[in-house]
Amino acid sequence: MKFPTVFLALAVCALAAAPRPNLIVINIDDLGYAEIGPFGGRNKTPELDRMAREGRKLMSHYAAPVCSPSRAALMTGSYPKRALPIPHVLFPGGAVGLNPAERTIAEVLKDAGYATAMVGKWHLGDQRAFLPTQQGFETYFGLPYSNDMGPVADGIKSNRGAPLPVPKGDAAKKKTAQSSEAGIAGNAQPPLPLLENDKVVGRVRVEEHVQLTRRFTERAVAYVKTQRDRPFFLYLAHNAVHFPLYPRDEFLGKSGNGLLGDWVQEVDWSVGQVLAAVRAAGLAEKTLVIFTSDNGGPLQQGAVNGALRGGKASTWEGGVRVVTLAWWPGKVPAGTATDAMTSMMDVLPTFAALAGAKLPADRKLDGVDVWPVLAGNPAQPPRDTFHYFRGLTLEAVRSGPWKLHLASGELYQLATDIGEKNNLAAAHPDEVKRLRAVAETMRGDLGLEGTGPGCRPLGRVENPQPLIALDGTVRADALGKVARLP
Repeated sequence: MKFPTVFLALAVCALAAAPRPNLIVINIDDLGYAEIGPFGGRNKTPELDRMAREGRKLMSHYAAPVCSPSRAALMTGSYPKRALPIPHVLFPGGAVGLNPAERTIAEVLKDAGYATAMVGKWHLGDQRAFLPTQQGFETYFGLPYSNDMGPVADGIKSNRGAPLPVPKGDAAKKKTAQSSEAGIAGNAQPPLPLLENDKVVGRVRVEEHVQLTRRFTERAVAYVKTQRDRPFFLYLAHNAVHFPLYPRDEFLGKSGNGLLGDWVQEVDWSVGQVLAAVRAAGLAEKTLVIFTSDNGGPLQQGAVNGALRGGKASTWEGGVRVVTLAWWPGKVPAGTATDAMTSMMDVLPTFAALAGAKLPADRKLDGVDVWPVLAGNPAQPPRDTFHYFRGLTLEAVRSGPWKLHLASGELYQLATDIGEKNNLAAAHPDEVKRLRAVAETMRGDLGLEGTGPGCRPLGRVENPQPLIALDGTVRADALGKVARLP
């Protein structure tokens, strides 16, 4: 009778002794749900098509409505409101950011012996205390926030080839005012900095903007090629395809779907380059790659979210359900898809479990280990509930296939109505009541509005300053020697 117990113990030991995988997250900015081939998209994306054929589509993966909250969830394994309780997003020169006391996915994996690197968009605070190199990443190359956060004259608020916009009214008069503790908004924003670790190494204007996706891709590929001695975590967070749209020359006009389609196709090229590097290094069977987007596509910028209703900045499915692929040859079943609910919050606990890393025990995490879903064995889906926060407000809840919009009382059965077209509230008052009770469980935790007792404090610094001043001078006190960028 003891044999099964012994056999189970041996199996557990064998699993624990298995080589730990390399872990890569490729996060695209503002990618619509129907922009890539694997999700019925309008653009030709052969590399992502191959990734889907060799991997698994996560059809019900949730992010947040906008950039900073979504990235906070990914980094901390918590609801954005718990780890970064802000009403919208962060801006240049903000006094607040992700608290350095947070335990990021990079810190958790680094403590377990992983090499860690980030390339691309951070957007969790641009002061030194908030930068990636202070949050567990050994190396960093990229932009501290969105690629539209800079001066009009630098081409930061207009698409490639478009005339510079002319500010009108109050916007034309606004020069240096700081909008709030979250940072400087609108036409008062300083030049857009390119960072190497915690140093400003460039100013992004039109020429630099065009080359960002290529440069980020080359950095990611070079990193993969150099990793031999220990498992690694690479976070590649493209600014593409966030407005302003800047595909480089090789992709310009190739999609037939305007600048957005062209940039989507450059993103596809980038994914192909990274996966090719993984294969060439002989690491394909040792590497899990997650491809995703930080939120749904912005309809006002021409994004296409397919059957999903709404877009970026909303808690309709089109704002928070994002295209996601999982790839790990031999471990993730090829050519499959799942409707099981997963989220950005689940990446940290899932990666920690695969890496044999310890999760922080002194704080609440909202993410769960969804490896059974990725591995194609969701006998008991790890996640059954999702709370849709927009900023500090809880706007909707999902339990199983049912989703309730709290303000309007609209009820949708997502398994049969992904587009949220058929309001079933009148026909299912019991489900409305049940879901309102699910929402109420948050009242004493994160709160339904504002900040609740479960919200952790923001990081905060005194006298925040832009990394590059309006006159082009690099800040000396935070980033080293005084210099003026051309």
